[in-house]
Amino acid sequence: KHPEPRGLILRTFLFGMSAVVIVLPIQKAIDMFLPGMTVLAILLWVMAEEILKLGAAYIGGIRSTEDNEPIDVIIYMITAALGFVALENALFIFGPLIGEDVTRSIITGNLRFIGASLLHVASSSIIGVSLAFSFYKSRSRRTTLVILALILAVVFHTGFNLAILYWSNSGAMLAFSTVWISIIVLLLVFERVKAIAR
Repeated sequence: KHPEPRGLILRTFLFGMSAVVIVLPIQKAIDMFLPGMTVLAILLWVMAEEILKLGAAYIGGIRSTEDNEPIDVIIYMITAALGFVALENALFIFGPLIGEDVTRSIITGNLRFIGASLLHVASSSIIGVSLAFSFYKSRSRRTTLVILALILAVVFHTGFNLAILYWSNSGAMLAFSTVWISIIVLLLVFERVKAIAR
């Protein structure tokens, strides 16, 4: 009913990109203390990403007065996720281009773009949906739900990464299928959220 200001959308996107700059040294520190891509290391990596994406969405738009409808929080969460994955993918693609085969870099970049983009949108949407459905609830209720949603998003995101890393091709198929199903569910929920009234 009330489109979000383009300035806030852009700001949220840029904050999402900025989150990558913050998360990289955190992930490097985790890798130093927990080398070898252990389950705990991956879990901590994902926690850092999901918390910072939520922070980017909150600072970028959720805390503004323009966030006045349940659907708005989902929009800001998705926008922050897209900003995050845009810079993350750029770093992933252009890094190999500097010293490795260009064709291989482009192919792996395309695969990563699809997977990572959908994954980040899906995981951030879990949090956005919880905030949307609790939009008119008390602050304490919203806080509780967003914490639970954050935990669910971390589990979802971590499960995807573990499937890719440890289950080879079958894991990748399962992970991508799950993400695609999640996106379809998100579209259905999106319509439901638009119907929420005070």
